Amino acid sequence: MAKVLVRRLLDYDHGLEEAVHALLEPLLPAAGLRSARVLVKPNLLAPAGPERAVVTHPAVVRAVCQWIVDASDGSAHVLVGDSPAVWPFRTVVRRSGLEDALKGLPVQVREFKDSVQVSAEPPFHSLELAREAVESDVVVNLPKWKTHSQMLLTLAVKNLFGCVVGVRKPQWHMRAGVGADWFARLLVGICRTVRPSVHLLDGILALEGDGPGLGGTARPVGYLLASPSADALDYVVCRMLGLDATQLPTLRAALSLGFEPSTVQVEGNMEAVEEFRLPQTGTVLFGPPKFHHLQRRHLLRRPEPEAARCQLCGKCWKICPAGAIRESQPAPVFDYDQCIRCFCCVEVCPFGALTPREPPLGRLLSLLTRRAW
Repeated sequence: MAKVLVRRLLDYDHGLEEAVHALLEPLLPAAGLRSARVLVKPNLLAPAGPERAVVTHPAVVRAVCQWIVDASDGSAHVLVGDSPAVWPFRTVVRRSGLEDALKGLPVQVREFKDSVQVSAEPPFHSLELAREAVESDVVVNLPKWKTHSQMLLTLAVKNLFGCVVGVRKPQWHMRAGVGADWFARLLVGICRTVRPSVHLLDGILALEGDGPGLGGTARPVGYLLASPSADALDYVVCRMLGLDATQLPTLRAALSLGFEPSTVQVEGNMEAVEEFRLPQTGTVLFGPPKFHHLQRRHLLRRPEPEAARCQLCGKCWKICPAGAIRESQPAPVFDYDQCIRCFCCVEVCPFGALTPREPPLGRLLSLLTRRAW
């Protein structure tokens, strides 16, 4: 059975340490932590305060680290690490509140910089992942409950994409193309290669709307979930949101690789999360390849700039793996024939100036399709 533990918690100020203890103790035996190299992998996407719900809340990271230190009698070597796509790691750590939260604890905080090549499941066969993720004895994955403009939700499986170091992220996005399924298969492969011992999801304050970056909206949800299985944890969140497992691309990939939802066992009170605002995700290309450029330009959801918010900081055109964005006044210009709809630019925009939108013809087609049904 794939066990998922669920705890109701309305805020980060009351009962957090006790909840983390109750979730981790049955899933992460203390004997396996003594003198172990332990990697704690939060979501550190951008330099946003915890009230924005863009990063794993620093209080959750601290509570987990404190529990590991105590459970190992201080013998564990704890490292908190991640690899943000664009932002300087130290800036993210400082502005997210993580630096202050971890003061006084015997833990290291370090950016992933070195990659090692490891074997992986087909069709990728080999991956280059952060050395710390590969060489640690224990990996504790701390994802954030967030929406994602390409992958629908950023949960346990998606959070481990942070184990791909730096510029290799857009390279993998480029290989994934405009479809979500290939990229989802990659994410599941990374998760199964890293093999975290436990996943603990911060869903006390979640992010809805056009996540996973600053374009989303914080929303109290009030849950912590933990499991040794990323697929099982993500499946339970989908159940809470009223989603079929096949609607989440990473779960769709996991199902094709043998994941069995019938084996998931939930412990704790789990209620439906009503009217959680999900993003509209990109459309898959169809038909003869000679028509794909027309679909890219007129049907596919795409990132569009809002000139009033844009500060021309350059982060979008620097991160774009397809080279589809160029600097211009008063906002950057997009080549939608080249754009692969990875929405990296939306993720990294510090001003929330990029929004995924359907072009006019795409909106009309969606409206006609809904009416037809």
